[in-house]
Amino acid sequence: MILIADGGSTKADWILLDKYGVQVFKTRTEGLNPEILSESLMTSRIQENKELLDCKNQVTEVYFYGAGCGTEKLSLLLKAVFESFFVNAKVVVREDTYAAVYAVTTKPGIVCILGTGSNSSYFDGEKVETRIPSLGYILMDEASGNYFGKKLILDYFYNRMPSNLAKHFETQFDLDADVIKKNIYKNENPNAYLAKFVEFILRNERNDYFNEVLRKGMTEFFENRILTYPEAKSLPVHFVGSIAYFAQDAIKHVANLNNIEIGNIVRRPIDGLIEYHREQLKLEQI
Repeated sequence: MILIADGGSTKADWILLDKYGVQVFKTRTEGLNPEILSESLMTSRIQENKELLDCKNQVTEVYFYGAGCGTEKLSLLLKAVFESFFVNAKVVVREDTYAAVYAVTTKPGIVCILGTGSNSSYFDGEKVETRIPSLGYILMDEASGNYFGKKLILDYFYNRMPSNLAKHFETQFDLDADVIKKNIYKNENPNAYLAKFVEFILRNERNDYFNEVLRKGMTEFFENRILTYPEAKSLPVHFVGSIAYFAQDAIKHVANLNNIEIGNIVRRPIDGLIEYHREQLKLEQI
């Protein structure tokens, strides 16, 4: 049996396929980002899932595509966690950019991730190349969930958010300064915590303020993560992730200003991963 996972900082989606590529189950765990989580916490998050626990001895292959897996040290850390749990399986851990590519294209292009975090890569049709490494939610992650979450919090405390929206913001979130600081500086998953605030934009009717926030964030992302690729002017730019999916209008607005062709925009890459691995199974059986 083959276990495939698309993992972010907030959550990880898992699919189990039998040897014929038929889906056995689909499940979800909390995020498994080795950049921000301890080995023990990642292990406990896997062990708490009943579906994974029940099949762990039957799984023969694990393919995990995840945030925070872009360096050898961190990918090996997560690989060791999986190998200790799925004791009979071959384990492959790859950066989430590969999952994004497999979900949107088989041809050359620029592939971007806009979820809890953000990233971009160049795909030449065979290999994935990330020319600018991600330095995480504190220094980078433009136009991501945590980026917009920080923007909303700052605008609220600096009184830059329109007063009617600020009152509504207060009813949806605990804005006590001590609570915010505790979640950012002491608790696990500060980036995922920050990303929750972007729901204020995504779940409410659009207005001038929301549009401005989204467009400014997308402008930064394009300038730093897309226009730095010379190929972006001649190849389509694809997007994966919940922020990309819900903010398509802002993406297309900034793309038009820069004469960039937008390709596919997919909310969750897991479906594309399933098809990719089904094709690999077919090739192995030929």
